Amino acid sequence: MKTVTILIPAYNEAEVLHQLYNRLTFVLQKISFYQFEILFVNDGSKDATLEIIKNLREMDGRISYIDFSRNFGKEIAMIAGLDYVKGDAVIILDADLQDPPELIPEMIRYWEEGYDDIYAKRRTRSGETMFKKWTAKTFYKILKKVARIPIQENTGDFRLLDKRCVEALKKLRESQRYTKGMFSWIGYNKKEILFDRDSRAAGVSKWNYLKLMDLAIEGITSFTTAPLRLSVILGSIVSMWAFIYMAWIIFKTLLFGESIAGYPSLMTVMLFLGGIQLLSLGIIGEYLGRVFNETKRRPLYFVDEYNGQKESNSSTNKSDVPMNI
Repeated sequence: MKTVTILIPAYNEAEVLHQLYNRLTFVLQKISFYQFEILFVNDGSKDATLEIIKNLREMDGRISYIDFSRNFGKEIAMIAGLDYVKGDAVIILDADLQDPPELIPEMIRYWEEGYDDIYAKRRTRSGETMFKKWTAKTFYKILKKVARIPIQENTGDFRLLDKRCVEALKKLRESQRYTKGMFSWIGYNKKEILFDRDSRAAGVSKWNYLKLMDLAIEGITSFTTAPLRLSVILGSIVSMWAFIYMAWIIFKTLLFGESIAGYPSLMTVMLFLGGIQLLSLGIIGEYLGRVFNETKRRPLYFVDEYNGQKESNSSTNKSDVPMNI
């Protein structure tokens, strides 16, 4: 009998966990011929999330949990979950119920047909502002143009991954992660299913605009060097026009004796060139910062507790955990 792991990163989701468990178990009890593991990753929650997960585990032996030593972020929570999963396939599911568990049977059906990565694409995005929808659409449009891999638009982390996709993702150990791009980067046989995304069942979103902007920068700098190339092109164009303007000023002064432009034009040129230089330095700094963080080779995360047992953290890559129960 095959095993499917439901991987659920959770950060301060105490208000929704019981509702999530009820809907999820209602769906799973209708699916026969499979064993299920429900793996929660508690990402340093400050509320009662961990206590609720432990109580649910006492009621349901299919539940496992990882408790981080602190908050490491959702991207790290997902790779930690992949390190610990025991299933032949993994379904990544958000705890806030914006990703409907009712799609799980369809995902498993396509998996049995031979697809390795069955991802859910949002047809509509309920509960989001027009500005957020516009910024998301604009970001995906830019990323698809500059990235060298196909980027799946309007898709999140809600998907089923075959065991070989999981093993491929576990080999990507960079500390600054954009997992949505990694799903595309590893390739394999993909299948799209559409769904209407609901509003959060309870609580508030952990993603403010500042965090979303940071995630967007991670996405662009992780999968393309186009910003660096853009700064080179922009610098070359500005330098060319600056040289032409300089030649024109010298020509007018020597041949016609005209006075050199005064303070306003001088300040305009200086501020423009200074802005271009700072922009280029900022782009270079983003990539240099990524190199600096990766060269430190720090572990991606530390686990305080796994299923009631304190972890020694002698290794943060659980590649030795068997994939089959």
